[in-house]
Amino acid sequence: MYLASSEVNSTFMQLLVFWGFVLLTFMSIGGYFMFRKFMKVLPKEDGKSKLDWQNHYVEASRHLWTDDSKTFLDQLVAPVPGPFRDIAKHSIAARIGQVALERNASEVTRDHCIEGYILATPKRDYKSLVSFLDKEKIDYSQFKDLLGAK
Repeated sequence: MYLASSEVNSTFMQLLVFWGFVLLTFMSIGGYFMFRKFMKVLPKEDGKSKLDWQNHYVEASRHLWTDDSKTFLDQLVAPVPGPFRDIAKHSIAARIGQVALERNASEVTRDHCIEGYILATPKRDYKSLVSFLDKEKIDYSQFKDLLGAK
């Protein structure tokens, strides 16, 4: 049994429209992430971009990190999907370094890591942080106001 020519054309057109929609969707998603990255590179009023400040805080606080704080940061970013983990770790480490430097700390502590993580991540990530801290029996009561305020 053969398909009529109009049925073949109709099926082929539906396939083309479907794949066009799939390609447009993927290109839109990729464009969104590229635009976000582009916005991070643009200089702000002070002449430095968000990425410049992140790199500054990571480098300025590098000597404050202990093996314990590095391990704790690795545990905090473990739920982040692999392809995004390094980028998330860098931006969270920058915020933790900023917190430690602003407090004139002699080293990065777990409290700095928790506060920096809260300040660097969106509210939707707090649930995984709280469950991790509860599982590890780490007291985070001093940060409850930050968890609810953002």
